[in-house]
Amino acid sequence: MAFIGSIMKTTIDTADLLSIDLKTNKEKQIKELKTLLDKAKDTSFGKFYSFESILKSESPEEEYRKRVPIFSYDKMAKEWWYQQQVYPDITWPGKPQYFARSSGTTGKDCKRIPVTEDYISHVHSVGVSMIKTLSNFNFPSELYEKEVLMLSSSSNLSNNKKGFKEGEISGINVNNFPDWYDVFYRPGKEIASINNWEERLKRIVKEAPSWDIGFIAGIPSWILEMLKAIIKKHQLKNIHEIWPNFQVYSSGGVAFETYRSAFEKLCGKPITIMDTYLASEGFLAYTARPGTMDMKLALQHGVYFEFIPFDERGFDSTGNLLENPVTLTIDEIKEGEEYALLISSCAGAWRYMIGDTIKFTNPEQAEIVLTGRTKFFLNVVGSQLSEEKLDNVILKLSKKYKIDVNEYIVGAIKRNNEYMHQWVLITDSKLDTHTWKKDVDKHLKLANKNYKVARTKALKDIDVKVISKKTYHNYLASEKKKDGQVKTPKVMPEEKLEAFLNFIEK
Repeated sequence: MAFIGSIMKTTIDTADLLSIDLKTNKEKQIKELKTLLDKAKDTSFGKFYSFESILKSESPEEEYRKRVPIFSYDKMAKEWWYQQQVYPDITWPGKPQYFARSSGTTGKDCKRIPVTEDYISHVHSVGVSMIKTLSNFNFPSELYEKEVLMLSSSSNLSNNKKGFKEGEISGINVNNFPDWYDVFYRPGKEIASINNWEERLKRIVKEAPSWDIGFIAGIPSWILEMLKAIIKKHQLKNIHEIWPNFQVYSSGGVAFETYRSAFEKLCGKPITIMDTYLASEGFLAYTARPGTMDMKLALQHGVYFEFIPFDERGFDSTGNLLENPVTLTIDEIKEGEEYALLISSCAGAWRYMIGDTIKFTNPEQAEIVLTGRTKFFLNVVGSQLSEEKLDNVILKLSKKYKIDVNEYIVGAIKRNNEYMHQWVLITDSKLDTHTWKKDVDKHLKLANKNYKVARTKALKDIDVKVISKKTYHNYLASEKKKDGQVKTPKVMPEEKLEAFLNFIEK
């Protein structure tokens, strides 16, 4: 088996060496845009927006930006994707076999996003590119013989009466794994198809001793729950007692740092942590080199990117998109500035605002970090708090008091006709809410001048509540959102937060 691992490592090293590309980021993206426009020029969308004439223009990027408006999900679905559920050749050639069902993290009703054959090929292509970059990490050849545990949503897809299958994107991806993948994929398609999260977890825990896991991938909160359940059931000190070859964890879906200390406590030795940006709309970025969790945008895999400055050039003071925002291409972005992301893709999304905000850490390498969601922006009374700033205060206080607060929810609510910020910390650690309240307020005032001003005016107070992870999971179950791919909405709108608080009180 060691011989097989050596062959695989050599193959990956050689493939990475031979895949050197001398094109600039701009050249790569122009090629992607032209390919997308050419493939879709005969669709209803392509004809309506004259893709053929855009392709003939001197500057396709500029012409595309002029002709095609920016689409939110609601606008894209209402005007185009609903028709695509029934008819072929609407926004992409053919009729999608799948639609990815997603409620995201904003608490809205279920979204249905088309998953085309080209989209599935795109996910596979980005995955192969990520595997090629493993040569940068100098992992031992033995690691390539080990099994990969991916914690997805259920792969048991439902049949829509309109003639397509639907489920969460991770379940659709598992459904499309080739048969040879079963050799090293865990928990395997049979367990992955179990709809009930508790039953799926029990099966994983039961089968865990028979696996030789080297890689784990999934959303941190649910991976943590799985690891804790395995450790408890089999009476282990740490997960390496049962999986001694576990070396790589691929995170995704949410910012990882608030989970780091909890992961370290469950491990018996250091592991390499990589990040991925796999959304319902595409596999958009991945960590490609050691020493960082920053992610490289997938610039050559069927997605064209644009960037809206997440400031007064693109959004108003309440975080809503301007009527005519500034939009930038890959060669126009600047390091350290925050952008809302637009994508055009081989799933038939066109200038689609995905809802995430990013920051470039290395423009030359097209490396980014996720900073939050456009809706995870707490600014009801001018406090201007991004998810990144909220995470930072949680990290500082968790470190100060030597406890784990992996997840939290915060929102602005009215009490006695005045606004306050309500924090709900999700942790099994004991903490003094009065002390946390003072420290949260103090740190945010130091970190953000807008918050400091808001606290002297309309933002009259803050409150901190603590709930256990069990209580939070009970809440998710009541909302039918207890699954291996559900993400915690760090900022909740007032109405939903009030309902959450009522659940806690009961």
